[in-house]
Amino acid sequence: MTTIIAFILMFGLLVFVHEWGHMIFAKRAGMLVREFAIGFGPKIFSFIKNETLYTIRLIPAGGYVRVAGDDPEIIELKPGHLVGLEFNEKGLVSKIVVNNKSKHPNARIVEVEKADLDHQLIIHGYEPDSEEELLRFNVDREAFFVMDEKETQIAPYDRQFASKTPGQKAMQLFAGPMMNFILAIILFIIIGIVQGVPVEEAKMGEIIANSPAEEAGFQTNDEVIRIGDQPISSWSEFTAIVRENPGEELTMAVLRNGEEIELNVTPNEAEAMNEKGEPIRIGQIGVYQAMEKSVIGALKNGFSQTYEITRLVLTNLGMLITGQVPIDVLSGPVGIYDTTDQVVQTGFMNFLLWTAMLSVNLGIINLVPLPALDGGRLLFVGIEKLRGKPVPPEKEGIFHFIGFALLMLLMIVVTWNDIQRLFL
Repeated sequence: MTTIIAFILMFGLLVFVHEWGHMIFAKRAGMLVREFAIGFGPKIFSFIKNETLYTIRLIPAGGYVRVAGDDPEIIELKPGHLVGLEFNEKGLVSKIVVNNKSKHPNARIVEVEKADLDHQLIIHGYEPDSEEELLRFNVDREAFFVMDEKETQIAPYDRQFASKTPGQKAMQLFAGPMMNFILAIILFIIIGIVQGVPVEEAKMGEIIANSPAEEAGFQTNDEVIRIGDQPISSWSEFTAIVRENPGEELTMAVLRNGEEIELNVTPNEAEAMNEKGEPIRIGQIGVYQAMEKSVIGALKNGFSQTYEITRLVLTNLGMLITGQVPIDVLSGPVGIYDTTDQVVQTGFMNFLLWTAMLSVNLGIINLVPLPALDGGRLLFVGIEKLRGKPVPPEKEGIFHFIGFALLMLLMIVVTWNDIQRLFL
C-alpha cells in the first residue's frame, strides 16, 4: 500500500507541475484554457474555477491542458439552425441554446442566417414568425453554448492558440518540460539541505560494516590523496580507479587528522551495466562519499545534479537512437512502479531523488521532436516561424495522430518487456 500511495503521489506531482506550466503560460498569453486534467478517461473529480475545468480522471497515464482552438465540442452555427438566445444585462447574448430549448423559456428563438463567433461576435437571424426582418445580435465575449444542458464557453479568435505569435506558442509548449526541470532543481536542493552535499575531495563518509574498507581500517573523514603512485584530488578519480580494479589489492595514501598513513584494500567484485547496457564487473570497497551541509552548496547541488542527470539521459537517448543500446533497456509504467517499490523501501530521501530523476526524464522526453509530444508541436511552431505561416491544421493533425499511434505501440512493447523482466 505504501508503494501504491508513493507512486500515485509521485506521478501526480510530475504530471501536475508539467501541465501547470502549460496552463500558466497559456493564460499569460491570453489563451482560454478549457481544461486542466490529471489522467485520462472518465472523470472521477472535477470543479470549475476562472473559466477552467479542473479534472482528475480514471486512467493515471499522463495529463493534458486543453486550450481553445481545437474544440470538437464547439458547435458551428450554420444557416438554418434554430437556436435559443439568452441575454445579459448589457443586452449581449450570454447563452446560445442549441437543443432542449423548451427548458429555457426565457430564450429568444432565432433561425440563424449568419454567425461569426471568432472575430465580429455577431449572430444574424430571423424570428420564426417574422422572416422578413433580419435581426442582428451582438454576442458577449464570454458567452456559452448550451447543448444537452452542458455549457461550453465560446472562444474569440484572440483567445485561441492559433492566434498567438510563434514565440507565445513556443513558450506555452516549452513551459511544461521547463517546470519538470525546475521541480528537479528544487528537489535536489531539498535533498542537499537535509542530507548535505557531496564534498569534492575523495573523503570517506559512512563505512559499510564488514566491507573491504572496514577490514582495511578506513575511518569516516579519511581523505584519499594517492593510490599507488597516482595523486588523487577528487572523489570521481578515486571511484574510477576502484571500479577498474575488482579483486586487485590497492595501496592508498590517506590523510587522517593531518597525518598521512597507508592502507591496503582489495575491492570486491560487483555486477553493473556499461553505457551500452552490457553486464560488466566493477570494484567496490564499501564506502559512501562524505557530505557537508551548506545552503550555498545545496543550491549549487540543485543545478549541478539536474545538469548531470540531463547529460546522462541525453547520452543514453542518443545511444538508443543510434542503436548502441537495445530498446529492452527502456522502462514503462510497470518498470517505473517496480523501481519505485524498491526505492521506497530505502527511505524517503531516496524517493525524492528518484522523483527528481524521473522529472528530468519527463522533461527531456517531452522535448524530443516526436508527434503528439511537446517537442513535436514545437517543431511545427518552428516551421511556422520559418514559413511565415502555420502548417495547415489538418496536415499537422494527421502527423500527430500517426505519431500518437506509434507511441502507443512503443508503450505496449516497453510494458511487455517490463512484465517479462518481472516474471520471467
